[in-house]
This record gives sequence, structure tokens and C-alpha cells, in this order.
Amino acid sequence: MNEEFTQRLLALHYVYPKALNRIAPLMKDDPELEYLHCRSPIDLSETLQIPLEKATALKRSYLTYANTPFMEIYNKQQIHAISYRHPLFPSSLHELIDPPAALYLKGDSALLEAPEKIAVIGSRKAQGYSRSVIQELLPPLLAEGFVVVSGLAKGADAMAHQCAIDFGGKTIAVIGSGFLHRYPKMNEELFFIIEETQLLLSEYPPYMPPRKWNFPMRNRIISGLSKGIIVTEAEVKSGTLSTIEHALDHGKDIFAVPGDIFSPLSAGPHKLIAEGAKPVWDGGQVLEEYRQLRS
Repeated sequence: MNEEFTQRLLALHYVYPKALNRIAPLMKDDPELEYLHCRSPIDLSETLQIPLEKATALKRSYLTYANTPFMEIYNKQQIHAISYRHPLFPSSLHELIDPPAALYLKGDSALLEAPEKIAVIGSRKAQGYSRSVIQELLPPLLAEGFVVVSGLAKGADAMAHQCAIDFGGKTIAVIGSGFLHRYPKMNEELFFIIEETQLLLSEYPPYMPPRKWNFPMRNRIISGLSKGIIVTEAEVKSGTLSTIEHALDHGKDIFAVPGDIFSPLSAGPHKLIAEGAKPVWDGGQVLEEYRQLRS
């Protein structure tokens, strides 16, 4: 692995925190980013298809941070920053149209190499029903070594992470901000537990605040890491179903939990079931998709 390339990429990503497809044009003729510091704002503007004013600011910012020892700084903060070329970078994320250019990790990085990951997603408004569903579905999967992936939002996400921890399993939390911004605040204690004993993952540099457009981007990583996705509760128009769109684009298995027909939070899963998702109410049903249940 070329540490000089990683340094240049992290410096670029610090000032231009975009996905790989947005950065890749710079590497078409300069795969190691060796000449990035020499490129003119006009060249950057044309290559990246951004306004000249933004290209000028990008060039200035890159030169400011080009020699900042990012790897050393991140390591002191217990952050493991990896480029899309790193051996730990999940191959499934390369299948995305817009893979992350870099990933920032806190905790057990080896969880990225776990062969079986299942996403659990649902409404931020989820309460008792989703909690009961998650506690029913996940233990059989955790017992078989599945790693639970979710987005550490309030509601169903937090319930899924907590269930994995409570039952002695493993979980990966994909967040839509940098590590300096723990969002939402109500999950702060869970943040600390996950970064100490599980894996916290972001595609954003540590300073990045939570912005509304970061979360749909985060959802593609949740989907990309996982073999399948379990949907507990969700309204028909919700961020939860945007994750499903990513999953369907990449042939992932979709499992939806039936619910109360009078609840708006059941409308999303019911719509998915009508469109072909597998209805589930037992973790064994999910396991059957991947292996024969042990007798």
C-alpha cells in the first residue's frame, strides 16, 4: 500500500469530502495524485466539473493541508483511516456507483472482514413493536455469527445495535457525520460503547457535521456492506425506503416485518411485501435464505 498516495488522498478528502466517482477524474492521468499540487484551478474546474471559484478554493485548501500528517493525527484519535485501495476496504462497496473514497473507522476494524452482515433499518419513530421484533429476529442470526449493520439513528437503528450488544453479538454503525459530531445526542452513550467494543464507520472526515444530504449517502453504505436488509417499521415515504432502493439496485435480499394494518409505520414494510420482499417474523426465516438451519 502506497502511504504517500494515502496521505495525498486523505488531504484531498479533507478539503473535498466526496465519493470516489467524484474524485476519480483527477486520477485518470495521475493515478497516484502526484501532480495534484501542480494542477491549475482551470484544470481542476474542467476535470471535476465544478465552478472555477470552487476549484480555486479547492486548490488553495489542498495546498494548505497537503503536508498535514493525517495518518498520525487520526491514529492519535484512535481513528483508522483507509483509502479505497486498502486491503480492509470492503469489496462489496466497490460495486456501488459511488463508492466512498475513504473510510474512517473507530473500534474493531476486523468486523469489516466478517463474511456475513445483515442490515436492520426502520423508522426513527419506532418504539415498542420494533424493539420486540428486533429482539425476536436477531438472536438466531447473532448466534450464527451475523454482524448487524445499521445507522445509529434514534428508533429502530439504536434498538438493533443495542440488541446485538446485549446478546453478545457484533455490530457496525454507519454514521452520517464525522466522529467529532455525535448525532443524535440521545445515542451518545451507545456511540461510546460501539467505538470501544464494536465498529463505528463514517465516510466523512472527523470535522464533518451531520447534514441532511449525508444520510441518504450513508444508507448506500449500510446496504453495500450487507447481504440482506431487514425492515421493521417505516412509513411509505421515508429514508428507510431509500436504503431499500440502494439494496434493490445491487440485488440484496429484502426482508420486511408485517405489522398493524392501522399503523402508518407498517405501511412501508407492507408495500415492500406487496412488491416481493420476504415477510419475516422469525430469525430462522432469514437464516433459511443463506443456509440450512442446524438440527
